[in-house]
Amino acid sequence: MSQRQRIAVIAVAVAVLVVGFVIANGSKNDNKGSSSVASVTATTTSAASGTTTAATTSTAAAPAPATPVITITGGKPAGGIKKLTFAKGDDVRFTVASDVADEIHVHGYDFHKDVAKGGRVSFDFPAKIDGIFEIELENAGVQIAELKVTP
Repeated sequence: MSQRQRIAVIAVAVAVLVVGFVIANGSKNDNKGSSSVASVTATTTSAASGTTTAATTSTAAAPAPATPVITITGGKPAGGIKKLTFAKGDDVRFTVASDVADEIHVHGYDFHKDVAKGGRVSFDFPAKIDGIFEIELENAGVQIAELKVTP
């Protein structure tokens, strides 16, 4: 086998390994809501004919799940207390749409944000503490959601 043929065989082997790695990691992708596409192009040159061929493999990440919206009507959570469940290490994301002005307080994580009457406020933070936590309209003392973070 000539040196050009050996180089071509090695290039093909590397291309196959890279494509296999991208495909294997695509199923284990932990983007936590981000949407991305991985693309790998493998180029090989045939030593015998001098022609070049290219193959492209793409894997698309799953679309991000919808952000839960807690709607406050008449100062109370519409439909009752919303249950939010996330795994430890995930990003906790939710939005509160309110017809009353108040402070939204995520107990345990001790996050506070003001929401205006007729306004919306969004939360996005890493789930670092496992357990069950109350989310409330702080000034009214009304629980609007239950945040459960599983280990």
